[in-house]
Amino acid sequence: MRVLGIETSCDETGVALYDSDQGLLAHTLFSQVKMHAEFGGVVPELASRDHIRKLVPLIRHTFDQAGLPLGAVDGVAYTSGPGLVGALMVGAALARSLAWTWEVPALGVHHMEGHLLAPMLEPNAPPFPFVALLVSGGHTMLVDVRGVGEYRILGETLDDAAGEAFDKTAKMMGLPYPGGPLLSKLADSGTPGVFEFPRPMVDRPGMDFSFSGLKTAVRNTVATHAVEEAVPPQIMADIAAGFQEAVVDTLSIKCRRALKETGHRSLVIAGGVSANRRLREKLEAMATERRCKLYYPRLEFCTDNGAMIAYAGWQRLKAGETSPLALDIRARWSLDELEAVHG
Repeated sequence: MRVLGIETSCDETGVALYDSDQGLLAHTLFSQVKMHAEFGGVVPELASRDHIRKLVPLIRHTFDQAGLPLGAVDGVAYTSGPGLVGALMVGAALARSLAWTWEVPALGVHHMEGHLLAPMLEPNAPPFPFVALLVSGGHTMLVDVRGVGEYRILGETLDDAAGEAFDKTAKMMGLPYPGGPLLSKLADSGTPGVFEFPRPMVDRPGMDFSFSGLKTAVRNTVATHAVEEAVPPQIMADIAAGFQEAVVDTLSIKCRRALKETGHRSLVIAGGVSANRRLREKLEAMATERRCKLYYPRLEFCTDNGAMIAYAGWQRLKAGETSPLALDIRARWSLDELEAVHG
């Protein structure tokens, strides 16, 4: 079975072709980062318009890359939520139109299920069951995964997601958009331990997250060390290192709790922040200590992409699932509302 995957949930236009026998055939991604950088964040209307401009050329390019004629698929999968409504509508409308024209089924895919299953695209895919840490700009959650669609949320963020906390803290420190990766790079030249920031909610039971207090602590530290409204470069790097350590420590502690509670021996990390080198190091060390195995997608599939949507769509299309003709987009959509896939 061959599936076309379309991802347009936010500011990246992703297209991919997945074949159940041959694996990933081709994938293409266009990022709108440069366009939104001027405004210091994603502008929803501009994101939607750019998806309109880029989507058809990317689809043509992806079929060409795979050496296939347009329409040589058995189904079309698209992100139907959660995400920006306008951006989702662009992808859903085109996907439904193509499926109708090619006379194949179409299916709306949960964006976070795509991230959760992204490591399945790798040769060394994680076996079920496992604990998944989904950590991105919009989401931070721990999930008990027993199969495709068999999800139990163990904990999630009560305010900012980890990626959002990175971006907001970077902006507070004067770094340009998108600030999260730049803050991580700055942290590499800093010294962990010079500034000790709180590890939010690790002193209480449970696996929920909160990063708003951590941001406040960083803001106060920056203000304290400002000299004529500027913080010396090395101090700024040390603050970045302290912030990053606080985030990755918090995530690691909660992952340890999730593994202990479920008894699972495998941990998956996915989402944009899963590309963070320090987070991977910390979780590798924790997993080794617990004699568990850590899995994550390759770097290009950590951020939003069409490959994860094509794969997740294939899992459900092969089980006979389809979406109605009406555009079934959802700005908010809890992962645990999904039904298990059988067969």
